[in-house]
Amino acid sequence: MKKERTIKLTCERARAFPIEKALAKLGHFPTKESNKEAWFLSPFRSETQASFKVSKKLNRWYDHGIGKGGNVIDLICLINKTSVKETLDWLQNGKISFSFQPPLFKEDNQDKIEIKYFKELAHFALEEYVMKRGISILTARKLCKEVHYRFKDKMYFALGLANNSGGWELRNKYYKNSSSPKDVTQLQNANSRLIVTEGMFDMLSLMERDNELRERNDLLILNSLGFIEKTLEMFDPYESIALYLDNDRAGRNAVKIMMQQQSKCTDRSTLYENFKDVNGWWTAQKK
Repeated sequence: MKKERTIKLTCERARAFPIEKALAKLGHFPTKESNKEAWFLSPFRSETQASFKVSKKLNRWYDHGIGKGGNVIDLICLINKTSVKETLDWLQNGKISFSFQPPLFKEDNQDKIEIKYFKELAHFALEEYVMKRGISILTARKLCKEVHYRFKDKMYFALGLANNSGGWELRNKYYKNSSSPKDVTQLQNANSRLIVTEGMFDMLSLMERDNELRERNDLLILNSLGFIEKTLEMFDPYESIALYLDNDRAGRNAVKIMMQQQSKCTDRSTLYENFKDVNGWWTAQKK
């Protein structure tokens, strides 16, 4: 009975932990906010329009995409797939779990991207697309494939970057999407140095700038800032980690977290300080 009362009291205190702060520890940052609320990209799935709302006054969250909400304990249990006790330890003691769990909510099959096949990048429309982003077709082929996929009973094709779990980041002139499962993309070549970018075009820009970049460094593309915790564990083998994240609030917060957790990290954003990201800077140099 005493143990139950202790757990209940601990839960009551833990519920006061700010949801925004908990999400920041997990690498999720608001895309817009006011004094009353903050909106995030859902931590449970890939999306381009923020549907995850946090009420600052109530300290409650609600994901409009899945119709679920709750308090901070509910949220961390779902994201980390942990028990209440493990979540309380995480909230109270600042312990960071370095495990990544896939989204707990199943995709509607109708909205699921089905990869049909992929091949060497060759389509003229995709070649034109990468060239407008300041990337040559030869550089693009070092990282990407031409991916053909089905979505809502229609066929599409896109520039595709495979991730560590077999999913794809998909880009073309009209769409920015990804197939499940969502994950980071790590390219290892037994180097002691690691380069980290947020998206594929940022890494391609660095490779276009330096033809020997991949040979002299291991590469890590986050594909989502939601994978910050997972990447921190991946940093251990390296002597140095160069961070080229976006120059927006979310990117700057992510850099701050990474540098606090891992002293080997270096912020390289001064290279593109007047631009949102590496690719924005690179395309400006090419004009």
